[in-house]
Amino acid sequence: MKSKVVLDVIVEDEQWTENVDFDAVKVAEELKDLAFDYVAEAVKDHELLALDKTYSVNVCLSNDEEVHRLNKEFRGMDKPTNVLSFANIDDDEFWDGLSDTDEAELGEIILAYETLEREAALKGISIYAHYCHLLVHGFLHLLGFDHQEDEEAEEMEGLETEILAAFSIENPYKESEEA
Repeated sequence: MKSKVVLDVIVEDEQWTENVDFDAVKVAEELKDLAFDYVAEAVKDHELLALDKTYSVNVCLSNDEEVHRLNKEFRGMDKPTNVLSFANIDDDEFWDGLSDTDEAELGEIILAYETLEREAALKGISIYAHYCHLLVHGFLHLLGFDHQEDEEAEEMEGLETEILAAFSIENPYKESEEA
């Protein structure tokens, strides 16, 4: 991978440090390295990662209240969700300015602790495994992957599953595949 990705993690809610048995900031950094390296290798012609640039990614470890507010403001959905990704790759200005700089901001990922915790309990998986899955999911969105169409979803879920397997986390889609 020619490019470099710098991560800035902000712990906005203390539940991320008080209620989990792992270092969420350290795990985010490790997953970032694995995810971006994996995509660069798996998708040889990925338009961003093939460039000699330094990209920044912001991760905010937040709560339901903040994510609910953002979800309502930006997506028109009056409820919290587990993760929001705001990808700059979707903005024409991002592409217009990319050739003029060595650095660019890929976007931001915001996670809601309470929703993540609740979903993990319902799925019978650890908060750690669900956190890792949602982070990888967010990283892929920042790189332009999506899941609106079946073919896109299949590609994105395949990448997520392979990246998580390298982190010793089971396929998060296994249950839905068996149904």
